[in-house]
Amino acid sequence: MENIAIMKPFNLTFFIVTVLFALLLVGASLLMRNKSDRAKRIVISSSAVLTLVGFIVYKYFISIDTAYHAMSAYKGDFNWWGELPLHLCNINMLLIPIAVMCNLQMLMSFCFFVGSLGASLAIVMPGTGFDHYSIFLPRMLGYFGTHYMVVIMAVAIVSFGLYRPKFSDLPKTCVVIMCISFCVFLINLLFMKTGLYADANYFYSINPESNPLLRLFYSIIPVPFLYQIPSLLILVPYMALITFGFWLFDRREKGVTEKSPAAETQSE
Repeated sequence: MENIAIMKPFNLTFFIVTVLFALLLVGASLLMRNKSDRAKRIVISSSAVLTLVGFIVYKYFISIDTAYHAMSAYKGDFNWWGELPLHLCNINMLLIPIAVMCNLQMLMSFCFFVGSLGASLAIVMPGTGFDHYSIFLPRMLGYFGTHYMVVIMAVAIVSFGLYRPKFSDLPKTCVVIMCISFCVFLINLLFMKTGLYADANYFYSINPESNPLLRLFYSIIPVPFLYQIPSLLILVPYMALITFGFWLFDRREKGVTEKSPAAETQSE
């Protein structure tokens, strides 16, 4: 029988951890239901800061984890410049406090749609050293804890009522996606040119590495950063589908609210 502590996608431990974080989101949403927007912004921003602190601690344990180094690309050569929260799966830790405290709706849209997607993919498709290991290992707690929190905080932006997806937001969100991706691309170039991190590839904006979909795009447009533009062909329908769900729900709620007393009397 498999050790109950072993964490791998869609096993019992995976579902237990997922349910625990889902309950955290539900509980926080209920507690914050009647609170002011300012209080909600503070709670989400504070959560992001605490998650970032946990992320740094987790990376420290990674830096001294010789077993992980032996099985990963580090080969004992750990570089902090390559461990910054600038990947699609964790950049929300930096962006969410800015988005919610400054009430930047399109940045919140990015965090909700794209940041949460990146973190969710990291959870269901963990990399080398994070699959089939005890959840109680420091690197496992850090990896899954930070990624789950990124998803929870992104969803909380909506469940707390600070942002509501709208179809009119989608074009502007696409612009934000490209702007953030380009900024990260420039950071990659800076790290490479200065020698701080020669293999910098945050957001996969330099090359697709082993990602099959991005490799397909790169074969069509073999230019760093630009080859990622076709990704919008997938992101836009994904965002539209989720937005459609919110639209249906809001339309139903509006219909219930606007149901006239006269109509109710007539139906009786």
